[in-house]
Amino acid sequence: MVAKDRQLFPATCSLCEACCGCLWEISDGDIVAVHSDPKDPLSEGFVCPKGRAIPALERDPDRLRAPQVKRGDKLVPATWDAAYARAEQLLKPILDRHGPDAVAVYVGNGAAHNYALSGYLRVLVEQLGSKNFFTSGTVDQVPRQVVSGLLYGSTSSVPVPDFDRTDLLWIIGANPLESNGSMVLAPGPRKRLSSLRKRGGRLVVFDPRKTLTAKMADEHFAIRPTGDPLFLAAVANVLFQEGYSSNTHAISRAAGLDEIHRLLAAFTPEFVEKAIAVPAVDIRRLALEIRDTPKAAIYGRMGTTATRFGTLTCWLVDLVNLLAGNLDCVGGSMFSKPLAAQENTLGVAGKGAGFSTARWRSRVSGYPEVMGELPVICLPEEIETSGTGQIRA
Repeated sequence: MVAKDRQLFPATCSLCEACCGCLWEISDGDIVAVHSDPKDPLSEGFVCPKGRAIPALERDPDRLRAPQVKRGDKLVPATWDAAYARAEQLLKPILDRHGPDAVAVYVGNGAAHNYALSGYLRVLVEQLGSKNFFTSGTVDQVPRQVVSGLLYGSTSSVPVPDFDRTDLLWIIGANPLESNGSMVLAPGPRKRLSSLRKRGGRLVVFDPRKTLTAKMADEHFAIRPTGDPLFLAAVANVLFQEGYSSNTHAISRAAGLDEIHRLLAAFTPEFVEKAIAVPAVDIRRLALEIRDTPKAAIYGRMGTTATRFGTLTCWLVDLVNLLAGNLDCVGGSMFSKPLAAQENTLGVAGKGAGFSTARWRSRVSGYPEVMGELPVICLPEEIETSGTGQIRA
């Protein structure tokens, strides 16, 4: 019950891309509690612990409530005018002497879900003119977007599993019961996965840890870390050998399958089983199950992207979905299409501008640019290595 001196306001939690609907309980202009909104058509009465913690975030004594300027060895509160003046005093000599690449920009996850911040940020980066742009994305989802760019011509064309209509769901390196189904935009994963099982479907989880999601699964395979590409390559190998799906919707648009078959010939279930700790007999069974189940999908997340072979793993996820007849199909992995303002909603279908990488490279190790940014792994060496182009701010 809400006290008489408090009001409920419908709102959207912006702490992740699921954007769950919630109700803010307000008293004297402060958020005192966050409740789920049963009327929200997407989240249907679900809000995760992050959303419920918004009042604590608002009241956090360490939260900055004014600009801070360093005086001696201490940061002290300052006015915005003083902060801007200090920024100009420090930045302008560096830009004048060393050029725009002497200043780097790093953007964290919070900016991605803040429309005002992301809009102004683009202007700032353009005005700086620096090639040294870094985000948390390169240790998160960028491998998935690179694969979409190379396969489909748009980094926005990311196939997502149809949780609500599939009959067989593989979850690889993801724990949606705790992470809320990142990059799926399906709030309330426990309810959705429970519905899958109630309608007779099956949930199979591949994860080195026995996560909450793994505990809910019909089958859990504790695949060894970095073993995902070997597993998926062996599954694809089986599908090539045994015959892939007769669903020609996506297969008819695919090119290079004979070459891929040749490249994967050595990756038999027997060849990979010891390396990944998944028995060959199970690999073969799973491959045929995902092919023979009319509606099946694969969902891979951080375990498939934040690894040494992340891009390869994401490509193999799409390959297996394709060979099993589940790519761009109801109940399988489907391409979402935003309302507007993204590259996969503009122009004539099939006439995209294409996708490329390595338009420039990092100064020290020569890492390639991807989607306008450099991998954040090279940021420390770009700061610490002296010479022309060294990051100084």
